[in-house]
Amino acid sequence: MRADSSKTRRTDRQALPPWPELLWRYAAIALVLVVAVGPFLWLLSTSLKSASENIFAYPPVFLPESLTLDNFWRVLDSQPFMRYLANSTIVAALSVFLNLLFASLAAYPLARMQWRGRNLVFGVLLASMMIPFQLLMIPVYELAISLGLQNTYLGLVLPHACTAFGVFFMRQAFLSIPLAIEEAAIMDGVPRWKIWLFVMLPLVKPSLATLAVFSFIAVWGDFLWPLIIIDQPQLFTLPLGVNRLASTFSLDWRLVAAGAIFSLLPILLFFAFTQRYFIEGAMRGAVKG
Repeated sequence: MRADSSKTRRTDRQALPPWPELLWRYAAIALVLVVAVGPFLWLLSTSLKSASENIFAYPPVFLPESLTLDNFWRVLDSQPFMRYLANSTIVAALSVFLNLLFASLAAYPLARMQWRGRNLVFGVLLASMMIPFQLLMIPVYELAISLGLQNTYLGLVLPHACTAFGVFFMRQAFLSIPLAIEEAAIMDGVPRWKIWLFVMLPLVKPSLATLAVFSFIAVWGDFLWPLIIIDQPQLFTLPLGVNRLASTFSLDWRLVAAGAIFSLLPILLFFAFTQRYFIEGAMRGAVKG
């Protein structure tokens, strides 16, 4: 037993890369961490600085001299941020739900059914992902106006109700499920819609959670479409509310930073609740093509 354990330890030591390589790896990870988290920490530091501190001092001062929450209270007192938060929550919840529903419905026949023109439809879907929203903005706006969706929650949800990326992502998730599971359900006489609802969807929960995170981030941070379709302040979302702070306080960056932190917190909380499924779902979606 001792000989076996010593061999195992020796094998583990040989499997480890040399220490200079480990040092470079950790240095690269630390650099990526600074680049990714650094702007958020600087934003948080700016929001906690008092009015007497110079946020443009050189050399820059990262830590506030005296921590204060006055910037957050001023933002809440000057703007109806709780109303903006409620609007963003309603729009994000509806958009995520509809995107998960329609994307999974469209992806299932593309992944599991044989029908003429399937590859062509999938190719057109992939090609549509290369078209930026700015090119589709005018026809989508005209469609929303013709349907009477201006200044409505449904008008805000319309462009996010079903995305090409969502269909593609869910198709990859369905392809990773063994075909024998579906064949067994078909032999038992289970209808297709029940196979999709009770067999396939429970097996791709991590992918659904991953797509929910992507959709939530895209909808929550969307600024251009709400700016176009909404002109009533009581329907403003958080990005529009934060933009309104710049004109209200003559571009006081402390208050703008506080509003930005306020709008980022729901994204962090949403990701924290779905983190356990996020990595697994992202990896599963890249298994098969």
